[in-house]
Amino acid sequence: MLANVNALAASPQESLPVWGTLTHFLGHVGSAALGRLRTRMVRQLIRNKVLDEARLLGAFVVGCDGTGHVAFRRRHCPHCLTQTHGDVTYYYHEVLEAKVVTSAGLALSLGSEFIDNRHVLEPRAPQPQARKQDCELKAFARLAAQLKADFPQTRLCLAGDALFACGPVFQTCQEYGWHYVLTFKPGGLPAVWQDFQGLLKLCPGQVRRLTTPEGRELEYRWVNELSYVDDHGRQHTFNAIQCLQTEAEQRRTFAWLTDWRVTADNVIALAEQGGRNRWTIENEGFNAQKNGGYELEHVYGTEEDLLRSFYFLLQIAHLILQLVEHGSLLRRAAAQYGQTVRGLYGSLRNIARRLLDCLRYRLIPAEAFVANPRIQIRLDSS
Repeated sequence: MLANVNALAASPQESLPVWGTLTHFLGHVGSAALGRLRTRMVRQLIRNKVLDEARLLGAFVVGCDGTGHVAFRRRHCPHCLTQTHGDVTYYYHEVLEAKVVTSAGLALSLGSEFIDNRHVLEPRAPQPQARKQDCELKAFARLAAQLKADFPQTRLCLAGDALFACGPVFQTCQEYGWHYVLTFKPGGLPAVWQDFQGLLKLCPGQVRRLTTPEGRELEYRWVNELSYVDDHGRQHTFNAIQCLQTEAEQRRTFAWLTDWRVTADNVIALAEQGGRNRWTIENEGFNAQKNGGYELEHVYGTEEDLLRSFYFLLQIAHLILQLVEHGSLLRRAAAQYGQTVRGLYGSLRNIARRLLDCLRYRLIPAEAFVANPRIQIRLDSS
């Protein structure tokens, strides 16, 4: 391991770093630098057109959602979010994530905004319950400004749950020139939902039907030019899609709002790539990071900046392993055994273990560091 680390880092170390070495190093580097590194990595993928096949009508689909980060039984810092159940108060921190999501199952971190009370804390409030707390929508305003600064010319399409189907998000997308496909539920915008259901009956010709290889029957209907006036008196015009899914005699209804004008040619792409792909941020994103060996909710320290540093390192590690899994090199290696990558290794966690074992038990040959002709590693977009 030591010889491999020295070869990869071009360092002359006589011993491997320990936990204290890493935390000391991160304390000097700071979380902001690691966040910028993550952003540079994704920007390079975009510039190299690696993700172009995942675009929806020319825009990258960016799933946006919040997740728990760390939780404590005692107050960790003055900025902790609080939640009280009976006589017990929990202290926790959350993160609002923006990830590029693709139909192939990629969920690549594009931006992160930490949700805590440093932005809205009111020290004069007599009780913690009376204090205003940070939330996903407040964090979204900060995250959106960050994304616009980091990717000013990149065409983005925001994909989010029903929480984001509101006036401030519509206004932000309009100001930044972003598209959106947001989950639409009856309780979110009840008056708009009623109008939508009534207009659907008047547009019987606006329908597309599809049967998937798995036997699901999908029926897409849509209505254009719905109107909504938000709490600030701003008028918004958008379009709505409804998908009726029938599978094994069970019916489920899904609906989305979008600024794209819906037609018979694009309704399926908008619903599937923009609407359903939102779940990728939860399944291949947060779920993999919490239960796939990344330990997203593990408390790696007590200092806020150290916790954020480990969070960004986790996002970078997950990004790299996803590219390894979907890359053509590993696919060719798995094909030699008549397997897919997942069939051969089982999970990203197992791929990471194999890479670690290679560093532990096999010396990287010297010829691997000699300049070789350029090769192309292509992503599997199927």
